[in-house]
Amino acid sequence: MIDNDAIAAADAPRRRRLLPWKRARDLTPAQRRRRRIATRSTLAVGLLCTGWLGWSIGQALTYPGRDGVEARLAEWGRDHHMGLVINQLEDWQYQLNPPRVGGSLSTAALARMKATEGTSGVGTAVPLLAPMPASITPRLPGEGVWRALVSYHGLPLVQGTYVRPDTEHSSYEAAVAWISAGHARFELHPGFREPGGTFAVPPTIPVGQRTGLIATWNGGFRITDGTSHGGFYLDGRTDSTLRDGAASEVFYRDGSIRIGTWGRDVSMTADVVGVRQCLTLMVDGGRIADNIDVPYAYGWAYQGKKYVERSGVGITAKGDIIMVVGQALSARTLAELMQHAGAVRAMPLDMNGAWPSFMSYDASADPANPKPANILDFGEAADRYYSQATRDFVAVYAR
Repeated sequence: MIDNDAIAAADAPRRRRLLPWKRARDLTPAQRRRRRIATRSTLAVGLLCTGWLGWSIGQALTYPGRDGVEARLAEWGRDHHMGLVINQLEDWQYQLNPPRVGGSLSTAALARMKATEGTSGVGTAVPLLAPMPASITPRLPGEGVWRALVSYHGLPLVQGTYVRPDTEHSSYEAAVAWISAGHARFELHPGFREPGGTFAVPPTIPVGQRTGLIATWNGGFRITDGTSHGGFYLDGRTDSTLRDGAASEVFYRDGSIRIGTWGRDVSMTADVVGVRQCLTLMVDGGRIADNIDVPYAYGWAYQGKKYVERSGVGITAKGDIIMVVGQALSARTLAELMQHAGAVRAMPLDMNGAWPSFMSYDASADPANPKPANILDFGEAADRYYSQATRDFVAVYAR
């Protein structure tokens, strides 16, 4: 006789346990004891990992300096071998919020640019550079016209101007600075986290060492995680490796500076006191580098083609320094601006809003504690190098 109830029971869907192990009541006392030990150990490891993660991120959010929360978290990720993750997050952020195309400068930017109008030419109290070529025509009032940012004994040692970077990004502004190298002394400073370690040169410009200060600018891509593709040298100590072929700022015992390719234009000598390398030259022999649009040449993947905040530094045929910071620059437009300003060799520094900077210093009120001013505001305080700096930077003094 067929047992229909048995067949129905066999065909009914079986209940699955939520957990792939036996119920506690089905275990022997020894098995229950081992399960308790395993469960508690797993919980303890989880709590330990959570505690360490909280402590580690807490350390990143509270270390000295002026870095913002976003920058601190990004640095924490890169310090913990998550550079690819951070890069991907930055890519997604860029895709969601690309820079605006077209439009015009803000009222404040227009006023800042126009403030340079009529400040150069014959008959002025201090002769300034001839206007630099503009990327967009017709020019706006004051565009590309130089003004004195810092004068010393009547000489405009630091000059600056503003331009729009390219025809598409006409609502953004780039700032260009020029420094008379013959009247200036250049010093490389370490950051207390990048490259880290102990140096005789402090990671700040402390009180008592500010007299004659006329300018500062930021360092480049990180040394410690290898993204700079080069090394750092100061006080006889080398971090990472000084790489042949790398674009290099080289600082000498007499306070002078040179910029070029390591192993070709510049190399280690007894007079070298500092070296800061970052990627390869963007401008070489007065020409834009052939690899300017090559993926990975100036950042991760296609970062070189992104229009983001960037900075770069170059040197003219006379040895003077050109510094560019901009709000929406690609590797190519950064290189073009440095070339237009007269650089015959130029290199990239850093990118994204937390790091690019150029400050000039006004000593008229207090020569021992000159007042800093951002040439272009990225949201970081102008006195950022008066406190502990996370990353390395360059300080410039009048001779």
